[in-house]
Amino acid sequence: MRCPFCAHQEDKVVDSRTGKSGDVIRRRRECLKCHRRFTTYEQVEEILPIVVKKDGRREPFDRQKVLTGIQKACQKRPISLAKIQEIVQEIENELLGLGEKEIPSTWVGQRIMEGLRQLDDVAYVRFASVYRQFRDISEFMDELKGLLVTRGHSGEKKEPPPSAQK
Repeated sequence: MRCPFCAHQEDKVVDSRTGKSGDVIRRRRECLKCHRRFTTYEQVEEILPIVVKKDGRREPFDRQKVLTGIQKACQKRPISLAKIQEIVQEIENELLGLGEKEIPSTWVGQRIMEGLRQLDDVAYVRFASVYRQFRDISEFMDELKGLLVTRGHSGEKKEPPPSAQK
């Protein structure tokens, strides 16, 4: 480790401690030349796969891009940032667990839709309308009908019971 004060390459570790979250190690080091102390942090480097877009372009997985997309779908909905971050973390953990070097963008989109479907119907429909790029209103209505069926709603208007019609 290069000393930040004199740029000497040799040092000794004086103290090591695990960070609060348990995934970082804090090390106090002392330069063997100038004897000044400095702190370094170590953590495991997680290598996320490359996302292959529909048009063939490839770009690194971007956690912030996923987070922003979900936040836009959840705007003005009673959904906490913690819940949104939980969805993003689940997607990232699943990506790491796959161990793939490349992953299609459709995989990421589907995982986002699954998370939103469980979280909030309106946010799900908002995201689906952009992600699926519906060509017309009938495709959009088919998606809504599918959502109603999975939620156990009939989609038909029911008449109020006779006792309420006074």
